[in-house]
Amino acid sequence: MIEYKRFQLKNGLRVLVHEDPTTPMAVVNVMYDVGARDEDPLRTGFAHLFEHLMFGGSVNIEDFDGALQMAGGDNNAYTTNDLTNYYISIPAENLETALWLESDRMLSLAFSEQSLDVQRKVVCEEFKEHYINKPYGDVWFKLRQMAYKQHPYQWMTIGKELSHIEHATLSDVKNFFFKHYTPANAILVVAGKVKYDQVEKLVKKWFEDIPGGVKYDRNLPLEPEQSDARIEKVNAPVPVDALYKCWHIDDRLSHGYYAADLITEVLGGGSSSRLFQQLVKEKRLFSNIDCYQMGSIDKGLLAIEGKLVKGVSIEEGDKAIQQIIDELCEKGISEKELTKIQHKTESSLAFEDMSVLTRANNLAFYELLGNAALFNDDRSKYFAVTANDIKNYSQQIFAPTHSNTLYYLGEN
Repeated sequence: MIEYKRFQLKNGLRVLVHEDPTTPMAVVNVMYDVGARDEDPLRTGFAHLFEHLMFGGSVNIEDFDGALQMAGGDNNAYTTNDLTNYYISIPAENLETALWLESDRMLSLAFSEQSLDVQRKVVCEEFKEHYINKPYGDVWFKLRQMAYKQHPYQWMTIGKELSHIEHATLSDVKNFFFKHYTPANAILVVAGKVKYDQVEKLVKKWFEDIPGGVKYDRNLPLEPEQSDARIEKVNAPVPVDALYKCWHIDDRLSHGYYAADLITEVLGGGSSSRLFQQLVKEKRLFSNIDCYQMGSIDKGLLAIEGKLVKGVSIEEGDKAIQQIIDELCEKGISEKELTKIQHKTESSLAFEDMSVLTRANNLAFYELLGNAALFNDDRSKYFAVTANDIKNYSQQIFAPTHSNTLYYLGEN
């Protein structure tokens, strides 16, 4: 059970405080309710671009990292299709420095053509290095476009295409910032060696006067149920053939999400999983194989991907995967296997919670989902999944018309 207290400022900023006297550090986590799914389809990659721009200086602070390092702190950020998160870890006695820094870049970035040009180039190089010139780098560009026809999950956080970032204007960037990076659209978590009264006082000092902005009202198109099996073949200069498959799963707050997450453990949770045991160790069709789900807030994807052993045809590998899926759909799993993967999942969650940084991030995420208290319910939701649920949801997820398959073939 993770304990916390909550308050909200007049400008709409939601604040959660988690006291942990066992650490000398404090964590300041700011989560903005904006991700790649909130972008204009003709101007994608902006949420990720802001992950870079937010470190380029704000209206009153020219050097964000320099000021933080002088106080003994460090920071980082990440962007997903659903959200953008910034976090600072700092000695608890210097907590106010972190709050001062975060409040100033929430107030306003130091927008300039020079800053935009620098960060635009950085992101464009990242796009080229990791997604255009890297072997298998465009896999999820293709899979997302195959799986999603309406929902904006059809593009990655880096953007749909390079030109969208190359042509981003200062006006575009400012409009995106003042629409999304506001107190009304943000959640602040302060955790570690802090006291609630101290945090409340400092947060009001640094954040209360920031204009609240308008709470973003998300109204995204729903993805219709897939009614046809989709398959695509790609030939590229890659070292070995690779097979990628994905299927739609329920949204993050549904019972089906927890069942789907446990299904990924059955199929691909380490060396004892069905896919690894049968296709890597026994039949030696794949050199490695994984099964995972995307953790999306809206209806997401469950994926299987593997590199084939040279000499094994892609069709043979696909057929072998399908046999294992068919067996799961037909026979399900035993109560013993279910209990094993539930306890394994519980252990993983407990291990993650040992870090105050992770606890702060999780509290912000569940508050974004609607209620931070959901954080403490996660374990019980995994244990509420039955063996019958696993069988039923497997049949639902892996229906023949729901598959998206990418054959990634080397140019031999």
